[in-house]
Amino acid sequence: MIVPFLFISGVEIAFIIFIVIMVFGADKVPEIARGLGKGMRQLKDATNDIKSEITKSAEDHGIDVDITKDIKKEIDKAKEDINDVTGPIKRNF
Repeated sequence: MIVPFLFISGVEIAFIIFIVIMVFGADKVPEIARGLGKGMRQLKDATNDIKSEITKSAEDHGIDVDITKDIKKEIDKAKEDINDVTGPIKRNF
């Protein structure tokens, strides 16, 4: 099973690859792919740098950056409350 990527089917991806090979030639495709890979890596590194700067700045200003722990605690509390209510019901069946 081919998973659609950006709502593009496998046939459409194959057609795009075919057009790229026809336009740029088979010898240039690896070079283009390397360039795209390098660009995506730089973008990912830049995004991680921005995230770390924001986190560092927030910590320096005393802002709680670990909001996920608070959310997880609330979700766990809600699960316990639901289990307390539904526990006797589940045991009867």
